[in-house]
Amino acid sequence: MFDIGFGEFVVLGALALFVFGPEKLPKAISDLARLLRQLRGMAQGAKAEITSAIEPSMQGLDISDLNPKTFVQRTFMEDAPAAVPRSPAVLPKGAPAPWDPDTT
Repeated sequence: MFDIGFGEFVVLGALALFVFGPEKLPKAISDLARLLRQLRGMAQGAKAEITSAIEPSMQGLDISDLNPKTFVQRTFMEDAPAAVPRSPAVLPKGAPAPWDPDTT
């Protein structure tokens, strides 16, 4: 998740030992672990509350499905084939770019 290697852990441990000292470090670690457990519990509770509050047709919804493009495709175009991505038009060298006077 954070992509932290062994060397970074050693540096963080030495920094924590320097900041908190050897007497207070075990209590600081246990307080941090307790805080992380509480945050994880709050996040799971919020997710469960949101999941129970949404309508049944949206029950299988994932956070990544809220991307507007995939949400519209999933919700309104279930039977339609997936759009084929178009490559941008290549203009001949020296040709003017297309211009629409109504857009400016």
